[in-house]
Amino acid sequence: MNLHALRLFYSVAETGSVTQAAKQLNISQPAVTSQIKKLEREIDCTLFVPKGRGILLTQSGAELAKQAKRLFSLEKEIELYVEQLREGSIGKLRIAATFLPANYLLPRWLSRYKQQFPKTEVEITTTNFQKACEQLINYEADIGLIGGTTEFDPFIKGTLLLEDDMLFVVNKNHRLASQYTTLEEVVKEPFIFREEGSLSREKLISLCTLHHVDKPRIGIQINGLNETIRTVMEGYGVAFTSSLEVNEYIDRGDIARVHVKQVDLKNPISLCIRRDDHLAPSASNFIQMIQTASYRP
Repeated sequence: MNLHALRLFYSVAETGSVTQAAKQLNISQPAVTSQIKKLEREIDCTLFVPKGRGILLTQSGAELAKQAKRLFSLEKEIELYVEQLREGSIGKLRIAATFLPANYLLPRWLSRYKQQFPKTEVEITTTNFQKACEQLINYEADIGLIGGTTEFDPFIKGTLLLEDDMLFVVNKNHRLASQYTTLEEVVKEPFIFREEGSLSREKLISLCTLHHVDKPRIGIQINGLNETIRTVMEGYGVAFTSSLEVNEYIDRGDIARVHVKQVDLKNPISLCIRRDDHLAPSASNFIQMIQTASYRP
């Protein structure tokens, strides 16, 4: 079926006049009449009959006008949907994030993003470094927020967002609380270690190796961050962790920082995308938002 002719027919049916339809569509009246006659021949139906100086829809014409109305209403909906997709105001945004940005950066950013784009569906996967990179490479995520390193697969482009301080923390009544000391002195204390392979554990061991200091004694090994902080709050040991994880506890006075001289270790957090890939509008909008916002919560 000739959709152009159908559109002209529908316009005539809506206005009740070939003349009005021609004015509305900014084409000549004979052109409108010609197209409708072609449509009638194509579908082998009479759509209009003369009525005085005007026209009258036949029963077939009235039924076709109803179907045409549905079609062109759907067309408008599709056009609006495509425009919203192009603007990124609808669609889906998939983010793969490691623990630190997922828990301490994304909540604020996502709240702001959803206020601007409430119809965009957002899916977050909190995972480790390797799996976050795999999701990006395999097109299972649009954006990666990855902490702990700035070295990525050649297919991934990483942009450093911030470098978070790594801190030694103890109970507020510990002898080293808020004191300045050396790395050699602090590692004499029993440590609460995270699980093997964790970022903080690997960084602490590398730090001791770099400064030719004995590795700290493992007092307790705990897999969870909250459990680690709670143990410190109860008065046991030293923990080495990212400041984003403990700033609120330090601010409340629940735990205290140990200032270790000549130790300035950072935890980089990067925004990652596929190199030389076309970003969906939803992803572009999110990146633009966080690049213009304050990174810290």
